[in-house]
Amino acid sequence: MANAPKNKITKVVFPVAGLGTRFLPATKVVPKELLPVVDRPLIQYAVDEAREAGITDFIFVTNDTNRPLLRAHFGDNDTLNATLIERGKTDLMRLVADTVITPDNAHFCNQDHPLGLGHAVWCARDLVGAGEAFAVVLPDDLIQAKPGCLAQMIDVWHEFGGNVVAVEDVPKDRTDRYGILDVVADDGRIASARGLVEKPAPANAPSTLSIIGRYILDGTVFDHLDKHMTGAGGEIQLTDAISATIGNGGGQVPFHGLRFDGTRYDCGSMAGFVEANVALALGSSEHKAYLRERIRRHL
Repeated sequence: MANAPKNKITKVVFPVAGLGTRFLPATKVVPKELLPVVDRPLIQYAVDEAREAGITDFIFVTNDTNRPLLRAHFGDNDTLNATLIERGKTDLMRLVADTVITPDNAHFCNQDHPLGLGHAVWCARDLVGAGEAFAVVLPDDLIQAKPGCLAQMIDVWHEFGGNVVAVEDVPKDRTDRYGILDVVADDGRIASARGLVEKPAPANAPSTLSIIGRYILDGTVFDHLDKHMTGAGGEIQLTDAISATIGNGGGQVPFHGLRFDGTRYDCGSMAGFVEANVALALGSSEHKAYLRERIRRHL
């Protein structure tokens, strides 16, 4: 493809400055992204997915409360390491070591005001760098996939370049909850789009193909985010900035949506969070028998 890039995606932005109010009082002290899904905090699944995709630099857009806790989770803990060594817990040492991101590769910036996803991504602009393509991962969307969703998207980006988003079809009456693609071609896996609309009413939705929390973005998206223009809900919408880089916004950047091969759990809702815990626990022989028995008793 003429537009196929020759470079790599090496940076990912995690917008995690929200307060997790849907999960109160559980999130009064512990940030939502550090709540465990079976045996790992939610943010760890997102980081592991990015690592598998070849990402080397991890940018966390945080608030004053969760930043020190995220630093602690992804940093070394000398006291814990010494205790595990003393007790001969080599298996646990490996698990802990797998969570560490070196200080040179873990980067933090603040989002001081909740002005929308576009604003959160804009806060990371200096860490991403000018003109560089990068990934955005929303940890609320936990995706089980092999290979991981982001790795699948990077393969598509290498083929087409531009902006690539993960997509799912949603019921027509729910288009007002998502960013919806304006599709021009669709082979059932990859959709080419001329634009997108943030949370359109069902009667006005150009399709039912919705963006979920995975993006690969052309660096030109910051040209629009710099303007701090507000959209739906009075917030700075990332979808508006993407639209400005592609056809219907006057830009020339290709835009594709990938129906990824995998299962998504919306851990931004309590129902999705519970579903993710049950589904991942059922993947473990240790927990499967117990869960089956408990479900049998309650049916």
